[in-house]
Amino acid sequence: MDVAVQESLLDFGDDPLPSALRPERAPLSRGAWIDVQRGWLSGSAALFARLAADVPWRAERRRMYDRTVDVPRLLCFYGEDAALPDPALDACRDALNAHYAAELGEEFVTAGLCFYRDGRDSVAWHGDRIGRGAAEDTMVAIVSLGEARPLLLRPAPPASAADGPGVRYSLGHGDLIVMGGSCQRTWEHAVPKSARPTGPRISIQFRPRGVR
Repeated sequence: MDVAVQESLLDFGDDPLPSALRPERAPLSRGAWIDVQRGWLSGSAALFARLAADVPWRAERRRMYDRTVDVPRLLCFYGEDAALPDPALDACRDALNAHYAAELGEEFVTAGLCFYRDGRDSVAWHGDRIGRGAAEDTMVAIVSLGEARPLLLRPAPPASAADGPGVRYSLGHGDLIVMGGSCQRTWEHAVPKSARPTGPRISIQFRPRGVR
């Protein structure tokens, strides 16, 4: 797939490599938290171009209420026994496991890739609650490549004033966000559509076994 993305200073470099992990943690309500590290993956533009061209992206349709609709993004999932499509993703997963495995109690083993082609592509409010994420604390680590897009988070219903307001992060160009604690059970996240001209973005979601 031939796409163009506007680079930032953080994208420069031919060999995408994760830097040392020094994320900033923000506590949320109900035992949830968020870690963020800007520009964690240097040289991310080169990786974006390779993934856009080489990953076997697929369009999906899903049943929503009384009709079947197109999923507004392209997808590709790599299970725990599947080879990742680029060595840079192996390096990212290895670094994440070295940093988080003790706190998580296990390793990240799968990678789900999403391709947001423009502002019309999005993901609705949800938590990663298929499998163990519905009942257990876990972590989901997301590396964002390409144009920055907002990632919104809000307390899952029923919310109360004690939960506080939702939060918003603009993520792209090698940024890392890790959602941990009870985040998948007690909070929801979304990437909204945009009416403004918006360049393409790829997100890579690293998850433990049995979490989707």
